[in-house]
Amino acid sequence: MKEVVLRRYGRLKADSADLPHLIVIDGGKGQLASAKEALMELELYGKIPIIGVAKRLEEVYYPEDSLPLLISKKSPALFLLQRIRNEAHRFAITFHRQVRSKKSLTSSFDQIKGIGVLTMTKLLKIYKSKKNILSAPEDELAKIIGSHKAKLVKEKGA
Repeated sequence: MKEVVLRRYGRLKADSADLPHLIVIDGGKGQLASAKEALMELELYGKIPIIGVAKRLEEVYYPEDSLPLLISKKSPALFLLQRIRNEAHRFAITFHRQVRSKKSLTSSFDQIKGIGVLTMTKLLKIYKSKKNILSAPEDELAKIIGSHKAKLVKEKGA
């Protein structure tokens, strides 16, 4: 949490951008304390109000108060805080999935200079997998993609 807050608000401070009117931290006392430390390092603590929302009992924490504020379960204010938190979760999960998906679509062949998407597509249509491509004889690969590229695949594809 501290690292995220340092990066986010450090960037805003460096760019002299507008600061938010409120920072809502997803978590209780511990997460709020980390965010507070980061804001103190950036000399922004006290300039931006900050609260923490703990999920279990929907408690709202303030940095200087050891006891949480309990908001009525039927309160529109609590409903708004829950919606904000849920949107933050949705955003984080979507981002994580995109990063993970991108990583799963790369292979060691992507790192070989001179072997592009078209060459790999051509080889995968014929051999179906990286393992099959690497086990194919170099002269067989050379007939499909040329001797220079076949040599690159065999040397650096493993």
